[in-house]
Amino acid sequence: MNDNTNKPALPDRLSINPRSKFYVEEVFNFDIGIRHNGKERSDVEEYCISEGWIKVAAPKALDRRGQPLLMTVKGTVEAFYR
Repeated sequence: MNDNTNKPALPDRLSINPRSKFYVEEVFNFDIGIRHNGKERSDVEEYCISEGWIKVAAPKALDRRGQPLLMTVKGTVEAFYR
């Protein structure tokens, strides 16, 4: 039932922001999940598996361009296809 053969490998670092150099459009054609410290998170903006951090949007805080400010949370990061 798993057809992982046509899915691209998940990168070590990935961002959902199209302006980022870590944005990979082919990955977002599929549903991906992020597990941080054993808990599945749905609010992750960017992650890095090797360095062990995720970035999540701070509530209500915006930068001068109107984008949400990102907080870095450290821990064990696991990315997977759903």
